[in-house]
Amino acid sequence: MTSSRPYLLRAMYEWIVDNGMTPYVLVDTRNDQVIIPRQFEEDGKIVLNLGPSAVQSLDLGIEAVSFDARFDGSSMDVFVPIEFILAIYT
Repeated sequence: MTSSRPYLLRAMYEWIVDNGMTPYVLVDTRNDQVIIPRQFEEDGKIVLNLGPSAVQSLDLGIEAVSFDARFDGSSMDVFVPIEFILAIYT
């Protein structure tokens, strides 16, 4: 049986956006598979804004979340395997 995590993440993301709020994810950054702007991580974690105006090419996939975003004016491709997403909230 497949994990329910990616489905729950997508459902919560859609509910948050549909209600006019901004979705954020808390990410465990202590793995080399996690591609994020390392200068913003703190204590092995980072909070990422997944709001439609903050990211481009958002893919809430079965295996990972990926998107393009700007951090301090520099564009970056972000990649986070699902198992390293600790929470989604607004």
